[in-house]
Amino acid sequence: MSTSDNFDRTSLFETHQRLNARIVEFAGWEMPIQYGGILEEVNQVRSNAGLFDVSHMGRLEVEGPYAAMMLDRVLSVNVPKLRQGRARYNVICDENGGIIDDCIIYRRGAEKFLLIPNASNTPPVVKWLERWTPDDAQLTITNVTTQTAMIACQGPNSVEYLQKLTETDLSAVRPFRAIDAQVLGHDSFLARTGYTGEDGFEIILPAEAASDIWRGLMDLGAAACGLGARDVLRLEAGLLLHGNDMDTSINPYEAALDKFVDPDRDGYVAGQILRKIRDEGPSRKLAAFSMIGRGIPRHGYVISDGQNAIGEVSSGGPSPTLDMNIGMGYVPIEYSTLGSTIFIEIRGRPVEAKVTTLPFYTRRRNA
Repeated sequence: MSTSDNFDRTSLFETHQRLNARIVEFAGWEMPIQYGGILEEVNQVRSNAGLFDVSHMGRLEVEGPYAAMMLDRVLSVNVPKLRQGRARYNVICDENGGIIDDCIIYRRGAEKFLLIPNASNTPPVVKWLERWTPDDAQLTITNVTTQTAMIACQGPNSVEYLQKLTETDLSAVRPFRAIDAQVLGHDSFLARTGYTGEDGFEIILPAEAASDIWRGLMDLGAAACGLGARDVLRLEAGLLLHGNDMDTSINPYEAALDKFVDPDRDGYVAGQILRKIRDEGPSRKLAAFSMIGRGIPRHGYVISDGQNAIGEVSSGGPSPTLDMNIGMGYVPIEYSTLGSTIFIEIRGRPVEAKVTTLPFYTRRRNA
């Protein structure tokens, strides 16, 4: 990793420059937003394989006899039940039930875990973990973000390409499982997870090895892709973005993340408030919608019932895969049911939309 005058840079920054990527500031990092065209990059991921530099994401190693117990206090899932080599998506909630961040937790050993927070949320997540760790606890939290890189290889051909670079049998690694492996001779952690709705792996490896792996996968046919395509892909897959679709003003029941929350555990810091929210039921809920009228919904656009404002678009845009305009936003519970008609205020006029189900796009499974 390196640092410019104002922003951090990943170890792949010079690689992105050589590929003529368009670089933008994102969450305090200089990151590639696109290389050629966003639509072409989306198509490459859906039909072939795409590469994403996601090294700006946090990587926190939590280790020690108290690790499982502490993480169980702050994460929304049952950590002690997580088996070695497996991963769980979860949210980190504050004492009011608001979402500090959404993360993936990996169990790497009996007393060793890896937590992946969002880039700008890494400092507050570390602070929250430390808050709930007693001073005398046998536990270490090590931020290894700058010493490592993280590359996502996603798409129907991604596993085939990565398999050519490692002797480890990747077919044995099922979704939301992970394994240590050698990739082009570099020690790597391979997780069958992603943020695109496609099959693939996220590769964590020493920062200095990132360019070798990136070049090796590109030589096999994977396309370099930027954060612009990643945002389109995650929206099509119905995956939420922290800061847009959730934050500390939103709880997981409003965000339709119920299945990732176990509030009934002893010692869970958000358990009491989340049980109350669950039992009373939320007054608003995240609704997915597709546009009926012409117009592109954008973040912050008003959602109305045709006359009165009832919410705002949290994420929205064109779906090149589905050839329609789609979005998500929080509305009163009575407007969130399948088939409900809502309106998106676009350039001062209400445009009709229909509430639908998530995900918008589901990849085809192999027979």
